[in-house]
Formats: sequence, C-alpha cells, structure tokens
Amino acid sequence: MNQFSVTLGDLVPRFIQELTDKKRSPSTILAYGSDLEQLTEYLSHKSVVDPRNITLRDLEGFRDHLLSHKYTPKSTSRKLNAVKTFFRWVKDEGYIEEDPSREVSHPEINAPEPGYLSPIEYRSLRDTAKYDRKVAAMIELILQTGMRISEVANLKVSDVKRDEVVIDAYATQPERRIPLNKTARAAIEDYLRERSDATSPYLFVSKTGNPLAIRNIRALIDRYLQRAELSEFSVNDLRNTFLIENIKRGVDLVTISQAAGHRRLSTTERYLQIANVKESGHSPRLEEL
Repeated sequence: MNQFSVTLGDLVPRFIQELTDKKRSPSTILAYGSDLEQLTEYLSHKSVVDPRNITLRDLEGFRDHLLSHKYTPKSTSRKLNAVKTFFRWVKDEGYIEEDPSREVSHPEINAPEPGYLSPIEYRSLRDTAKYDRKVAAMIELILQTGMRISEVANLKVSDVKRDEVVIDAYATQPERRIPLNKTARAAIEDYLRERSDATSPYLFVSKTGNPLAIRNIRALIDRYLQRAELSEFSVNDLRNTFLIENIKRGVDLVTISQAAGHRRLSTTERYLQIANVKESGHSPRLEEL
C-alpha cells in the first residue's frame, strides 16, 4: 500500500485523468467528475479528507444527504455508481486497504415508472456509439422521433424523406409522418454511406444484407448502453426520453402524441407527472435533442 498521505481532493483528479487516458466518453467523465466533486464537498464539511478515514457510514450519509435534497432515488443511485467505481480504483491503486463503498446499498426505486435518460446520459450513449454508424442512426431515430423499436426494424429506405420519416400503417396504427430533424437525418446519411450494397428495401440490414430483426436491434443498442455504463436503461427508455424531453421543453402534447403514435392523448398526459411538468406547452414543433 502507498505510504504517503493523500487527500480525497488529490485522488479525484487522478481518477478522472485515468478515465480520460482510457478514452471514456466525455459525458461520462463530466458526470463522474461532478458526482465526485459533490462527494468531496460533502465530506470536507465533515472534516473527512483522508480516504483511509472514510467509512461506510460516511457514504451512507452522502446517499441520505442526496435523497433529503430532492435527488430522486434513480439519480442518487447513478451517483452511487460513480462513487463505487471510484473507490474500487482507489483500493486497486493501493491507497486504501478496504473499500468503504462496497456495502453501501442503493435507494429503493419504486417501479414500474417509465425510465428515461438525462441529457448527460443520452449524450454519453451518443458519444459511446458514434463510431458505429448503424447503431448511432438507430439511437438518433428513436431519440429524435420517438419511434418504437418494431417501427425501426420495419423502416424502409424509401420511408426516409428529407424532412420526415413515414411510418406505414400496421395493426391498429394508422400511417403517420414524423418530422426528421438535422441530427437524425445526418446520422442516417452517415450510415447509408457505408451500408452494404443490399437488395433489401429495409433501412437497417446486417453485413450479409438481411433485415435486422427487433431482437438484433435491441441487442446492438443494449451493448452500447452497457459500454456507456447505462445498463439500467433499455431501448424503450430512449423513446421515453423523447417524450419527457419534448414535454419539458414546452412542446404541445398533441404534437408529441401524434409523433409517438399514441392512440389516446391520456397516454401522453401521464408523462407530464413523470417530467414534473404541470401542464402542456404550446409549441407545435418537436425539439432536437
């Protein structure tokens, strides 16, 4: 074990530098830095600066402090993940003999409430997948249009227009047209430039040119959620993110409902409470995430 004395404030920048050296996504590094700065500030107020003196009770106190200051259980749990990752590194580097975070329990998250990614989280996912143009295009389509994963699987090249995407009628769903913003269109164009010379009319195909099934799309996106350390989220949460972000940014509920293909406006209205918004906005234009 290292014999020289270091403070928590000394170790956090070293940990962040290691994340940078390992080429972790900028959004992940930013989030970890913010979370650990919050921890350091909390402990410094209690005169705890030496990592060897930090106890389980200290970290449980930090967790309870977050919850008492109106952080949701989900947000608190994400911050605890950063804390746990940091202390594993501190132990592996030999600064402490025992990891005080190992036994810290996560707050109970009452389910089921639709999950959604914060801006930092979906930007982290975007950064992680940006070099896989096929997956990047899938992610942007769902984030920017609110399409269901089944609709992504059934989308044809001819359905993608310059300024909109056309969802063919199916089952009880009528045809609908969703505006296609610059971010989503650019991601699709990047993917099409390297797409295999497939004869399939479907947009998303395998290396052999066969259409990707729903399970394949789910597995591909799940892989990048895990790489971005967002494994608690699912593909469906990207669609929820589209709904929540547009509600928060003041888009009219009817506009959001039509884009999402909700048969009843009441389905969209339940997201108001989740987004912590009291009433519908009035903007008739979807926002770019």
